Amino acid sequence: MTQPDLVIFDCDGVLVDSEIIAARVEADLLTAAGFPIEAEELAETYAGLTFKDIMLRIEEQSQIPFQASLIEQAEKQVDHRLQAEVRAIEGAHEAVAAVPVPYCICSNSSAQRLEMTLGRTRLLPFFSGRIFSSLDTPTKKPKPAPDVFLHAAKTLGADPSRTFVVEDSVHGVTGARAAGMRAIGFTGASHSYPGHADALTEAGAETVIRRWADFAGVVAALSEWSEDA
Repeated sequence: MTQPDLVIFDCDGVLVDSEIIAARVEADLLTAAGFPIEAEELAETYAGLTFKDIMLRIEEQSQIPFQASLIEQAEKQVDHRLQAEVRAIEGAHEAVAAVPVPYCICSNSSAQRLEMTLGRTRLLPFFSGRIFSSLDTPTKKPKPAPDVFLHAAKTLGADPSRTFVVEDSVHGVTGARAAGMRAIGFTGASHSYPGHADALTEAGAETVIRRWADFAGVVAALSEWSEDA
């Protein structure tokens, strides 16, 4: 493979530094609801999942029932904080602009939130018409299901085996690998933690970067060989 058919970017924690902002809001809500947790722990354990799925997993583990209204509270509070605080990750604009093949975003966030955060960070013009939210796919299954990745590849006419995915979470890498795609881990956001790169590698990332300045070289190098070679 000399060039990929498609490059897929996750948004939160990859292009925009939003994961830690959301984690702070969600951790405060969960703590107030009877499950004490720090934002850093929540981001490390549950990054890449929707807040609904985070709640369901914690309920199953802790046997603490949560009110469904927490989801709406979290959505409103996170949107408010993101509008005020979200920033692009350093080098993201230049990295996206330099991609020589088709590219898109695949995310568990809603289309409305994606447009807001990308707009606030001046990344939206790069992705016009190429933003895929798992909530808008035919199955509506979020990552770690592979559905949003496969939907994007089908829509854009790309071969999954010739597609690279950039992800900051174990759940995102797991979904990309389940879609038959090649994953690159990213650890350059504020929610990154000791052992983050190792966790992404164990989930199936072929390599991990923490600076966007390294991205073009990594894609070029990985494109020179196939995993099956």
